[in-house]
Amino acid sequence: MNEVYVIAGLLLLTAGMIDFLWTTLWLESGAGPITRCLSAWLWKGFRKISGDNAKVLSTAGPLLLCLTLVIWIILFWGGWFLIFSSDPHSLMDTQSKEPASWSDRIYFTGYVMFTLGNGDLAPNGDLWKLITVMETAHGLLTITFSVTYLISVLSAVNQKRSFAQSVLSVGRDGTEIVQNAWNGKDFHDIDLLLVTISSDLGKLTAQHYAFPILHFYHSTQRQESSIIAVTVLDEALTILKYGIPEQYQPNQLHIKETRLSIKNYLDTVHNAYIHSAEQAPPEPDITKLQQKGIPTLSKQTFQTAIQSLQERRQLLLGIVQAGARKWPVQGQSMDHT
Repeated sequence: MNEVYVIAGLLLLTAGMIDFLWTTLWLESGAGPITRCLSAWLWKGFRKISGDNAKVLSTAGPLLLCLTLVIWIILFWGGWFLIFSSDPHSLMDTQSKEPASWSDRIYFTGYVMFTLGNGDLAPNGDLWKLITVMETAHGLLTITFSVTYLISVLSAVNQKRSFAQSVLSVGRDGTEIVQNAWNGKDFHDIDLLLVTISSDLGKLTAQHYAFPILHFYHSTQRQESSIIAVTVLDEALTILKYGIPEQYQPNQLHIKETRLSIKNYLDTVHNAYIHSAEQAPPEPDITKLQQKGIPTLSKQTFQTAIQSLQERRQLLLGIVQAGARKWPVQGQSMDHT
């Protein structure tokens, strides 16, 4: 038995299993090391090649998901192939009784891993029969967990788009959301919406934490972008919290809870792959609200409060830029990237 082949095969299987189990089962730690490096490399490459074209970037997530599965298959298949290749007599042709060739071993380890049943090759001896059973069990485990992982990721992508639509249907930017929430007397009409959005954002944060690949699912339509939705929502809450007199504000507990949900989302995404922007984004213009007859604090008071939120808003801008988006400004069309 060639020990070099055995060691090389075990190394491939170990590397594949660590990344596979890390990504699919260890939800508290996000993607495995191989998947994480592949994701960062692919996303940077897509942005560079496409020039941040929305349609091209929209293929990055699905392609990354497929490549992740392909890499796992290559590592597992290659590992088992090397192990069976460590002994020239590990496999025998059931008809000619001759030892299997290199191509036969590739074929055998492939159909055993995908649990396709017995073929015209058979393991030679008790040891190789046991190893064949181990590979079959490993293949069944891999297929089951992979399917579960795929379903979970695709379900999370749909929820991500649903969250974005629910927020951006209220307004295209923070100022517009505040304007639409005004009922002529106060902003309490938005209380129930904040409760729902906070809950949905909490679920989205947990999904991003468990499946970092969601960061790379880029929507071609702005109204389906969760990055823009979170940014617009935070800007609206900033205006409500620091630009509106307290007696007109929505329920303070709902504002606090929603802002905390946004902070948790920012921390999760920041830890994954994003850095803060070097400069803060443009400040919301509350004079537009004053022109609509909505009571606001003085512009100077609001600007002072905004300056205290500079670090938070720089991180928001960093997320927007990393997602190949532009900072939402008043009057921006919904199909703008």
